[in-house]
Amino acid sequence: MTSVFAHNLAEHRALFVQLDALEAEVERAGETIARALAAGGKLLICGNGGSAADSQHIAAELTGRFIRDRRPLAAIALTTDTSALTSIANDYAFDEVFSRPVRALGRAGDVLLGLSTSGNSANVLRAVDAARELGLTTIGLLGRDGGALRTRCDQAIVVPSTTTARIQEAHILIGHTLCGLVEQKLGLA
Repeated sequence: MTSVFAHNLAEHRALFVQLDALEAEVERAGETIARALAAGGKLLICGNGGSAADSQHIAAELTGRFIRDRRPLAAIALTTDTSALTSIANDYAFDEVFSRPVRALGRAGDVLLGLSTSGNSANVLRAVDAARELGLTTIGLLGRDGGALRTRCDQAIVVPSTTTARIQEAHILIGHTLCGLVEQKLGLA
């Protein structure tokens, strides 16, 4: 019998050797985010569950520091304001918890990074739709086959797995890579 650790590690390794195929999409997303930040824009990030935690993690790396001590970069995780999340869910619908803050905070030239392991999270889909209406560039960090978000986002990075935990592991590697690319492209690394 294989241990849980050995099984998970084998799945992780098998997935991560496939990630080489995503290099161009990750590079393009890093360039898009860096260009927006250089022009005075901001990065809005959203997702549910583990993807909410990843959203906060990525925003923290940019507003705090990632590799080097440098100026803070404008990144906002839309998952952190519990009063807004609960009031919007209560007064409107849970599907609107990210789209309303996008409409309030997003401006043309900003970027929305939506995380969804299924690619079908209704509230992330609505956030992407709101962002596109306002002139934001939309990037999906997705899993499985990319779901509905794959075609709704301007750029899609799809991790080719059906296992949520493995997708999330790949998402944080890609999130860290995006942070490193942003620092590099802005001359901050």
